[in-house]
Amino acid sequence: MPAPLEGAPVWADAMFADLEAAKAFYAELFGWTYDPSAAEFGDYTQAKDADGRHVAALCPQMPGTPEGVPAAWNLYLASPDVAAAAERIKSAGGTLMMDPMRVGDFGTMVTAQDPGGVTFSVWQADAHRGFESVNEPGAFCWAEVTVREPGRTDAFFTTLFPYEAKQLPDEQVDFQVWQLGGQPVLGRMRMTEDFPPEVPSYVNVYFVVADCDTAVDTVRRLGGQLHFGPMDSPFGRFASVADPQGAAFSVIDVTRTTGEMPQLG
Repeated sequence: MPAPLEGAPVWADAMFADLEAAKAFYAELFGWTYDPSAAEFGDYTQAKDADGRHVAALCPQMPGTPEGVPAAWNLYLASPDVAAAAERIKSAGGTLMMDPMRVGDFGTMVTAQDPGGVTFSVWQADAHRGFESVNEPGAFCWAEVTVREPGRTDAFFTTLFPYEAKQLPDEQVDFQVWQLGGQPVLGRMRMTEDFPPEVPSYVNVYFVVADCDTAVDTVRRLGGQLHFGPMDSPFGRFASVADPQGAAFSVIDVTRTTGEMPQLG
């Protein structure tokens, strides 16, 4: 398998105050099953889709996390050299939340924030290559850096990685697509007034579902919240939601598309 392009999304995980409750929620929503928790890595627990392929991971919040801090999904972006990426993060105005760290024989990582407060990680793969399935029900398919001040975020990420930024020519929304090798790999959306003021800038991770409306109903029934949608788009019918512990993400039915794909400027 060829190495992913530098800056491409390769993995996603989330930390929870109540890991067992999170496992139950996502098992019912996406049909996930789980590997045994890895005690030597803080009960890190990999999730599998219906075909047994690893698609994400859940784990407990770090010791010392203040009570009431909401859970959050974290996206990992590929790099052939995490140490070099960490230096670029600092020189571009970002903040390291941890120093580069070796994770067993799986790989090396660093977690950081951009100047606007977006948390993300960089992953240098070894044994753990990342997603074993994408664009299928229960699996990752897309992510958007969702921010209130896009200028600083745009400059930071296009300095950190070799993204080619393409603007969506739409007066109603400030949206960019970041491309690698001419292919879209990540989006950047400016928050609108629809976002509650207490919602910080974050990476919005999209998971595929068979039916968006049914997934939204399941989220609500299990104690989660609907933030936006469901809405039809050329990419699929999607909605932005949060799980009962506050982790925001999106669900999308990629088979239900409308209209022509937008042209990027």
